[in-house]
Formats: sequence, C-alpha cells, structure tokens
Amino acid sequence: MRSPSPTARRRAAALAIPLLAIAGIAVHLALGGDGALIAVLVLGGVPLLVVLARKLLHGEIGADLLAGISIVTAAILGEYLAGAIVVLMLSGGEALEKFAVARASSVLRALAARMPSTAHRKTEAGLVTIEVSSIAPGDEIVVLAHEICPVDGVVIEGHGAMDEAYLTGEPYVQSKAKGSTVLSGAVNGDHALTVRATRRAQDSRYAAIVEVMRRTEESRPRLRRLGDRLGAIYTPVAIACAAGAYFLSGSPTRALSVLVVATPCPLILAIPVAIIGGISLAARRGIVVRDPAVLERLDTCRTAIFDKTGTLTYGKPVLTELVPIAGFDPAEAVLLAGSLERYSKHPLAAAVVEAARQRGIELVDADEIAEPPGQGLSGIVRGRAVALAGRRSVAASLPPSEPGLEAVLLVDGSPAALLRFRDEPRDDTRPFLQHLGPRHGIRRVLLVSGDRTAEVTDLARRVGIEEVHGGTSPEEKVAIVRRETEKAPTLFVGDGINDAPAIAAATVGLAFGRGSDITAEAAGAVLLEPSLVKVDELFHVARRLRRVALQSAGFGMALSVGGMALAALGHLSPVAGAVFQEIIDVLAIANALRAGTSPARLHDFEG
Repeated sequence: MRSPSPTARRRAAALAIPLLAIAGIAVHLALGGDGALIAVLVLGGVPLLVVLARKLLHGEIGADLLAGISIVTAAILGEYLAGAIVVLMLSGGEALEKFAVARASSVLRALAARMPSTAHRKTEAGLVTIEVSSIAPGDEIVVLAHEICPVDGVVIEGHGAMDEAYLTGEPYVQSKAKGSTVLSGAVNGDHALTVRATRRAQDSRYAAIVEVMRRTEESRPRLRRLGDRLGAIYTPVAIACAAGAYFLSGSPTRALSVLVVATPCPLILAIPVAIIGGISLAARRGIVVRDPAVLERLDTCRTAIFDKTGTLTYGKPVLTELVPIAGFDPAEAVLLAGSLERYSKHPLAAAVVEAARQRGIELVDADEIAEPPGQGLSGIVRGRAVALAGRRSVAASLPPSEPGLEAVLLVDGSPAALLRFRDEPRDDTRPFLQHLGPRHGIRRVLLVSGDRTAEVTDLARRVGIEEVHGGTSPEEKVAIVRRETEKAPTLFVGDGINDAPAIAAATVGLAFGRGSDITAEAAGAVLLEPSLVKVDELFHVARRLRRVALQSAGFGMALSVGGMALAALGHLSPVAGAVFQEIIDVLAIANALRAGTSPARLHDFEG
C-alpha cells in the first residue's frame, strides 16, 4: 500500500487539533467533567501557543495573539470549556488556511499526477523498463506510440509528432525528427521515437511543474497579511478593553469574557474562506491563480507593461511576402523553409507551414534540426543545409527592411529569400488598453518587446501605446520592469516563455497559457485562454475577493466590539462569549463564501 504523501500528512495534521477540540467538547457536554477539556487545552492548545510564542520572538503581532491570551487565561481561571472553544476557533482557521493554499494548486497537481512512472531504456540487449527517476542524461529512451514522454531530450531516431498541449488541453501537435527537442509530458503520436535524455527526470519540465505545486501549497495565502494588519490595530484595543474591565470590576473572569469575545476569528477564518472562493471562482473562469498574493496586489497596480507577440497580437503571424534573393526559386524557398519550420515552435513557423499548404507544396522530412536560443533554426532538407535567421545575424546585403516581422532563408550558407510576416493586433487590444485607466486605475501603459524597434513601434501606433521599448533583451526587460516597479506597482502580461524573468520582477505577473513552458515559469496567475477579457475578469475577481474579505472582517470585528462591551459590563460569561463569537464566525464565513459565487457579470469590458 502506498504511504500518504507529505502534502496529505500535512493536511491530516492540520485537521488533528480541530477534530480533537470537537471531540473533547462533545465528551464534556455528554458526560460532564473537565478531563476531556483539559486534554484539549494540553494536546491542542499547547502546540498552538508554541507557534504563537515563536511569532512573538520574531516580533510578529497578528490577529491570533488574542486567541493565545484567551487560552492561557481560560486555563488559569479554570474556564476550560471557553478555552477549548477558542482552541477550536484558532486551529480551525489554520486548517482552512492550508486548504486555501492547496486549492490554489489543484490544477497543477492534476497535471503532475499524469506523469508516467516507468520508461523504456534502449540497451544492447533490447528495451529495458526502468523507473523514470533512474533516467540519466545521455540515456537513450524509446517513447512508444501514444505514450507520454518521460523526460526532456533530443530525438536521435525516428520521425513523428508530439502533442505538447498538456496545460491548456488545446491541440498543439509538433512534428519531430532527428535533432528536435522534446519535453517531458508531451504525448507521442503514432510513431515510436528514440530520445536521448538531456536532463535527469527530476530536473525536467514536469519536475518543474511538481516544484511549482509544492511551493504553491507551502506558501502562505498572502491576503491573510490583510488580517494581520487589521489585527495589529485590533489586538491592542481589545487587550486595553479587557484590562479596563478588570480594573473597573476587579473580576478576572470578566476580563476573560472580553478576551474570548474579542478573539478575532472573522480575521482568522473569513479571509482564508474568501481566498478559497476567489481562487475557485478564477479557476472556473479558466484562470489558474498560482500565487494568492496576485488577488491582493492586482488592484493596486498603476503601471501596465505588455509583451507584444501573442499578448497584444494574436500570436499567429501570416506570411505576407517572399522576396527571392539572387534569383532563387520562390516555390523552392517555401518548400525548404516550410520543411524546416514544421519542427519549430517559433511563432513564425506555423505561418510558413500554412503558406506552403495554401500553395499546394508538399513538405518533406528534415534532419539534424538545431534551434539554439537566439540563433535561428537550421537543419538538412533534401541534402542541403537550410537555415532561417534574423536580419541582424546575416552579413550579406539584403533587400531594404520594412515594418513587420522578417526572417532570412539561407541555403548552403547563402541568402536565398527574405520572408516578411504580419502579426495582427487583437481586435480588442486598443479598447482594452483604453479601458484600463478609467476602470482599473492604470496610469501608464508600456510595450516592451524583443522584436525590431520599427515593428514594435508600428504596433504601438496601431493600438495607442506611447511608451515603447523595442529590440530589448530579456535582461533589458527585467531592468525596465524593475525601474518601473520602483515608481509604482506594476502589472506585466506576457506569454510566460521568454518573459519569465520580467514576469517575476513585476508586482503582478500574468501569463497566457498557450505555451508548454508556462507552468514552470514565474507568473502569479495563468490565463488558460489567451484573451484580454480574461485579464479584465481577473481584475474583477481580485477586487470582489478583497471587498468581500474586508466586509467579512469588518462586520465580524464590529460585532465583536459590541460583544466586548456587553462582556465588559458583565452581561456575557466566558462560555457565553465564546458562543457569541462562534455566531459571529458563522455570519462572517457565510458572507465570505460569496467570494466563490459567480455573479451575473464578472467583467465590464466587452472586447
């Protein structure tokens, strides 16, 4: 029998104390006596107090400090039932918080679960089935038809195709031949491929997804910081009120009643519940929130920075012109370029393949595919060395440059044709950018892209962006984002593949989930549908979550203040105060649950 995972063990541990508290209170109410309640205070209260003591040593004064004081005071005064109820409230909040974080990564966890556990290693004696974890760089792995590729690598034998759409579920079939790179998690097509592993399985793309899942589950829901800030104000007030009740009445029990009623469980419970609701609502709208901090920070952003290709444009360039060089045959140029590009994931590749299809040109197999980052694509087609590269990497004289995307076809080292493309902006780009200011408080919009400055400037003019940075390297993108973030909170929206460093540097990073690399990158949220309307929806999910959380916390604290006044005047005993606080908790949580309900309208941008 498989042992429980560390995550499952952590969840079970988080539930242990609240279940213990419920059992102890139930035994007390059924049989009487204080033994079960004392057990709750010792076995459940002491671990909670240890955690609170560590926080105090680090200078953290949060919303749960009052609960700790109430537990200690109840134990000293012999009000064991009141103390047990406070233990239940505090531990229940911690359990809900852990559940909120686990909920944030449920989609990624489902992806990780589909990874194969075994692989077929090629040896002199034939195929040997091995554990995926034992794959080493250099091993030759045979991926059979319709199997999931277990490791990142390079094809060394066979021709076929792989479906790499394991994030979005949309079809994205990529041709594979000798020299093609393959990603772990991709689904092989109808033909077996022999792959040389380039990484250990634990360092592969899918392992990175599992690591993202682990970090997401272990990270603290950042919106809870809002509760801590409110608690930092509320806690001293409540302690002062309890002290005042003691000095005026001379009764420590009355002071305990004030503390129990003051226990800020609306902060401890309602905010995590609202987080769960917001993350769930976003997931139902096709948005995977990987860092709950996004839901707190998004509405504070005042500068929006956009990538170009696939973000403000459709990411589907069209070949608009082919300019032969030195009399090279245009049909031959399309054949050679298309036969090579069918093995590439570059945005221009699909445009060349589609142009060949429209011209009725039948593409052929290529070999020795190589696509080093930033150095173009090369391979052997019909025995000729074929390459596609950018204008700047070609030393020979070329036709004049024009606005738009360009690629140079080289055959046997000499320029053969200049390919020109156009990637149209999304129909909703200009109205969306105009919508950001008045509806979401965005004061500045920047376009930052690694494409040619003339091409980026042309797009910016068409969509209405004035601040443009073209021809930027990944390092320059990061520098721009950091510089802007020092001035005001920033939102960066990109494709998540080449933009990962810039996404990580922004206050909030969003990525369109079109690419297979997306889950291992630095985006705080992934929009599975590449649509600007989804960005608007996330703004509204975040705003609604924050509003509901504040309503729940504020409403609960207001009722608690009223209860504190009644307790200070002697109208509530410690147990009655605990029950009163539980009623407040139920009301606050009921309101917080609204964060997960889908309103009739979740965006105000029509697109």
